Amino acid sequence: MDFSVWQFLIDVGVVSFLLLLGVLLRVWIPIFQKLFLPASIIAGLLGLLLGPSGVDILPFSDQISAYPGMLIAVVFACLPLLGPKFDIRKLASRIGSMFTYSTWLFSLMWALCMLITVILLQPLFSNIHDGFGLVLAAGFVGGHGTAAAIGESFANYGWEEATSLGMTSATVGIICSIVIGMLFIKNGAEKGKTSFLTSFKDLPDELRTGLIPKHKRESSATETVSPMNIDPLALHIALVAMITALGYFASKWIEGLVGSAAIPVFSTAFLVGLVINFILSKTNADQYLEKENIDRINGTATDVLVVFGIASIQVDVVAGYIGPLLLLFIFGILYNFVFFKWLAPHFFKTYAFEKGLFSWGWGTGTVAMGIALLRVVDPKMQSEALDDYGIAYIPESPIEILVITFAPLMAVTGQSWTFIAIIFAWCAIIYAIARKNKWLNTT
Repeated sequence: MDFSVWQFLIDVGVVSFLLLLGVLLRVWIPIFQKLFLPASIIAGLLGLLLGPSGVDILPFSDQISAYPGMLIAVVFACLPLLGPKFDIRKLASRIGSMFTYSTWLFSLMWALCMLITVILLQPLFSNIHDGFGLVLAAGFVGGHGTAAAIGESFANYGWEEATSLGMTSATVGIICSIVIGMLFIKNGAEKGKTSFLTSFKDLPDELRTGLIPKHKRESSATETVSPMNIDPLALHIALVAMITALGYFASKWIEGLVGSAAIPVFSTAFLVGLVINFILSKTNADQYLEKENIDRINGTATDVLVVFGIASIQVDVVAGYIGPLLLLFIFGILYNFVFFKWLAPHFFKTYAFEKGLFSWGWGTGTVAMGIALLRVVDPKMQSEALDDYGIAYIPESPIEILVITFAPLMAVTGQSWTFIAIIFAWCAIIYAIARKNKWLNTT
């Protein structure tokens, strides 16, 4: 099939139709309400069933597997523009425990997944790629966006199957995030562990249907420029698109310099975003940047990425790895359960259940899933879990970018043990600093 701008429009139109259908199915079908499945997941599963890997009745182009790689660059271009301003003293005194906890949860999963590949999966199964375990870390603690990023990185080194495996991992992770997370909430409310939710039956209807009634709606953004000059949303879209495009050119420029060691576009888009954000801040132009608009662009790109990502999963590839994948999924669930059940009370002095539940959400699915679960037990955000994570993410984000960028490279170049040792050493240092500064709940 020849690809053209009209075929691009058809791809976007089909995904839009699936998203709208996902919204309606969430409203109409009780089982989707009970599972709290987002419209993007429902739409993606429909795309998988009706798309090229299913009955193949949707008019998708042969480029649908390429969209997630582009969209993750858009998501990473948005991240530097969303970071809150903070006081460095507050950073150390208030959110040290959240920084340590989230760094451990993210980093150790990547190292342990690499370790499991080397000591368990490769001896048990034939033809297991050195980076196989990373598809779990990318899908669970990263989500579909990180799965797309890892898939793009491995594709540059000849392992095309990584994208389908990562997307499968991310889909399973989000379903586990919601379904098991809601069981945690129900059990916690019954046993009095929740600080703000007294009964699971008190959940409002909008959480189930996904539709917000008129009297509960809030304005999502403020105009910072006159529409007589440029539409405010168009201004923000232009900024994000420019950053993404510059990230693409930067990636190709670096690739031309170093050759085989390609740097993914999402990484360079993030770096360009940091530079642009710095320039905006120094020139005081950031006062015209409305973070709610950037957040909407980020959220839209993520939703569309999820649909394309799930719809482009190659079922035959997944079936060929079903054994090692199931072992990875079991490990991922148990890993995050340990953090929620036992490590959260050790790290957090207050609101351990709420903060642990939030980490369960993003540790198995995405940050968005963590926020969704947190809003169920803490609708007014009194635990400050989200605020703490937002501030902690500032020093943590470069670590994540480095891990996501270099983990595939180290896996394909035979440096798995070096990667594992670096991560373990890093986590030990962070924990020692946390104990010294009394960030932990050791009483």
